[in-house]
Amino acid sequence: MLLWIAFSLMTAAAVLAVLWPLRTGAGVVPAGSAQADLAVYRDQLAEIERDRASGLIGGAEGEAARAEVARRILRASAETEAGGAFVRGADLRRRAVAVIALIGVPLLAGGLYFFLGSPLYPPQPLAQRLEARPDQSDIAILIRKVEGHLEANPDDGRGYEVVAPIYARLGRIDDAVRAWNTAIRLLGSSPQRQTGLGEALVAQAGGVVTTEAKAAFQAALAASPGDPKARYFLGLAAEQDGQPAEAARIWGALAADSPPDAPWLGLVRESLTRVGAPPPAAAQAPGQGSGPGAADVAAAENLTPEQRQQMVRDMVQRLSDRLAQDGDDIEGWLRLMRAWNVLGEADKAKAAAAQARTHFAKDDGALGRIDALARELGLGS
Repeated sequence: MLLWIAFSLMTAAAVLAVLWPLRTGAGVVPAGSAQADLAVYRDQLAEIERDRASGLIGGAEGEAARAEVARRILRASAETEAGGAFVRGADLRRRAVAVIALIGVPLLAGGLYFFLGSPLYPPQPLAQRLEARPDQSDIAILIRKVEGHLEANPDDGRGYEVVAPIYARLGRIDDAVRAWNTAIRLLGSSPQRQTGLGEALVAQAGGVVTTEAKAAFQAALAASPGDPKARYFLGLAAEQDGQPAEAARIWGALAADSPPDAPWLGLVRESLTRVGAPPPAAAQAPGQGSGPGAADVAAAENLTPEQRQQMVRDMVQRLSDRLAQDGDDIEGWLRLMRAWNVLGEADKAKAAAAQARTHFAKDDGALGRIDALARELGLGS
């Protein structure tokens, strides 16, 4: 109820603002210059009659003067009538505007609010609109508004934090890097800001985890040891540095710590396969427990690089032994081929391919996948 009372008062104020300039004109209209001239011309006629009566002017001169004054009176009368019509027209227009203001403005405002508005709608801050509508055409307008705000308020760290991921999604990677750096400078370091900066730096480098990006992920991990994004990218850095065993250790631990429905788990599994490590036991189907369990992952934290390499070899050997007993797992054979190849065991990778072909001799689809991977790994066909 209070809301509608407030709306009514606001509408009344708006109507009053429209009507206030029109308040004049409803009363008496002052005499114009034409009416004043008529009074002067009548006095002149009376004066001419007095002069003729006293003999100051002759009859012909008096008639000529009367005719001239009469012409002026006619002209002044026409102007007075025109002025009256103008005043009446202006008065009608004022009344029309008043009626429209009194009736039209409330109806228009109420109608628009009825169809478009609701007091129950939640507020929509600019940051939420930027997040919710990244693909709409007005995103550029919203971005310009944020940029204008930041130009006027260069110390608003929250503004830079809001716009940085939007820059990244729009492909403005350099702007995203600058925004994340500015947010960290103004607001301080946090896991979210560091991983955001690290991702932007990786994108800026074309997918390479640079030294600066690695430092950002390490800073995020120091503040939040379980941060999955930082852990994944540090594993990617190890892979790119030629340390597949270290990458497998990092990703294996991440997979073991992740819930079964974690959105990043699929990417982690693919990465483990890429470096030749089978996915952890929790990520495999029942009966495929060749990967490291939680105890293996915990133990690997204290191993030397050589010991970790041996641990990966043991995992691959367990996968090989399982497939020798139950070779119906085409994905397992493909992982085994990749794993031996990553470990530098080309002969064992070829042997795995040959065994897989024998097992799937009657499955053209499986044979095609085996041959394709063998060509990809340079194992022949």
